[in-house]
Parts: sequence; structure tokens; C-alpha cells
Amino acid sequence: MNAVLTTVNRVLTALVGLVLLALGGVVLAVGFDAPMPSWWLHRGPHDVLLSDAERTRWQDAGWWWPVVIAALAVLLLLALWWLVAVVRRRRLTEVLVDTGDGEGATLRGRALEDVLAGEAERVDGVEGAGVRLTGRRDAPAARVRLLLAPHVDPGTALHDLTARALTHARTSANLPSLPAEVHLRGVKHGAERVS
Repeated sequence: MNAVLTTVNRVLTALVGLVLLALGGVVLAVGFDAPMPSWWLHRGPHDVLLSDAERTRWQDAGWWWPVVIAALAVLLLLALWWLVAVVRRRRLTEVLVDTGDGEGATLRGRALEDVLAGEAERVDGVEGAGVRLTGRRDAPAARVRLLLAPHVDPGTALHDLTARALTHARTSANLPSLPAEVHLRGVKHGAERVS
């Protein structure tokens, strides 16, 4: 699904870009009074985009405004769907494990996330951890969120996470690399009273 969405995104972006480039070039050519083909809608820089007759042709028809509003609503919903699909990072559902026999195996992405989070929570001073796998099934990447206790040095916690949890996950899944983006956040705590 992710590869299909990427392909659709690239094709739609290329088509929209080509259409906008072509329209911009034509408008620029008309503005500079370049000779236009005989079939073209506008003749020169002083020609209007829509004449009064074109703008008011269906104004009194009862079906016109509902159709225009429905078409614009469908276009808006499609654009919003496209935006949400592009912006939302999809969770990796499975990871391809090289077993050495040429066949390979698949590991559920959620299982690897749970193991990574569990091992990250066992690092000294980590109060909570969340892991999300992104990327491709043959080249996954991890997004890790760690909630650190107030007394913990972030550099030490990051080193322990890298040396333990991420290294274990990479070697157990036989991955050549497992890049990770780690977000560290401290636990909020009240001020301590000194007497």
C-alpha cells in the first residue's frame, strides 16, 4: 500500500506540475502578445479570461449551483485525502528478515516495536518508551520516544538505548542497519521542598 501511495503521489504531483507549468507558460505568452494558434481561447493581453456571457450563462439554471458546489466539495475531499495520506507516516506492518537461505521470512512490525519498547524501558532511568517503525520492509527505521526520569543523563540513556535495544533488534532481525530517530523528554515533577 505504501509503494502504491508513493507512486500515486509522484504521478499526481508530476501531472499537476506539468499542467501548472503549461498554463503559466501560455498565460505568459499571451501577456507578451506572442502569436497564438487559431484554436486558442484568448487572442491577446487585453482579452478577458471569462466574458460576461460566459460567466452568466447558467446563472439562472436551478441545477447549476448545486452541481458546482458538489464538484468543488468532491475536489476538496480528494485534496484533503491526498494531503492526509501524504503527511501521515504509515506504520511498517512487517519487516523482511534475511534468513540466509534465499527465501527470507517476515516479522510483524508491531512485534518488533513491542520488543524494542520493552527493552528500551529496561534502560536505567527510562520511565516509558514508545517505538514506531517506518521506512521499507527491507530497510526499516525506528522512531523512538523516551520518557526520562529527572536524574538521568540524556547522553547516557541514548548510549544505553543504542548499545542494547537497537543493537539487539538489528542483530536479531539480521538487518544491515537500523537507523533511529530518538526523542527524549523528561518526566515532569514537582519542586522538592528543602527544610
